[in-house]
Amino acid sequence: MNWIYEKNSDNTCRYVLGTKGEKPLICFGINPSTAEPGILDNTMKSVDRIRKANGYDSWIMLNIYPQRATDPNHMCKERDLKMAKENLLHIERVLKCGNVDIWAAWGTFINKRPYLFDCLNEIVELSKEYSCRWHRAGKLTKHGHPHHPLYLKRSEEFLPFDIDLYMGNEASESQYDDMKHRDGIRAF
Repeated sequence: MNWIYEKNSDNTCRYVLGTKGEKPLICFGINPSTAEPGILDNTMKSVDRIRKANGYDSWIMLNIYPQRATDPNHMCKERDLKMAKENLLHIERVLKCGNVDIWAAWGTFINKRPYLFDCLNEIVELSKEYSCRWHRAGKLTKHGHPHHPLYLKRSEEFLPFDIDLYMGNEASESQYDDMKHRDGIRAF
């Protein structure tokens, strides 16, 4: 297996982890944990299983914030701007091939730090520049977030994910409630 692996020199940040292929699935989580090439954690094993079930020959894991932490509660209290900027550079290198499918897979962990939504907004803008398509697996969480891979069946199918609606960029609250209603999710 040919690996893609990009991290900082002291291994406190991981920017990219994945496998090379012709039809990769780009997956976005919150932050990296311990996974490395050939040593996948349970989240990466779930990503691999679900991407196979959906017809992708490879996967690339990116994160909204690149700081390694096995528990998102241990991430920086404030956004490290240098770290976030470096993450965006790595993300852009992956997305610039254009026309890629992105799996939103961060679950409720996005609520761990207020700056994570700012980071995600920057990523969303990059994805628009390169005509990326956003997807989610399964229903939204009860609070309207795309599910984390650990909490999904291996056969879970991808559904379109309206990232603008999720971010509140181009939609009213009533439209978002309609989307949650279609998924059988109560408003929060």
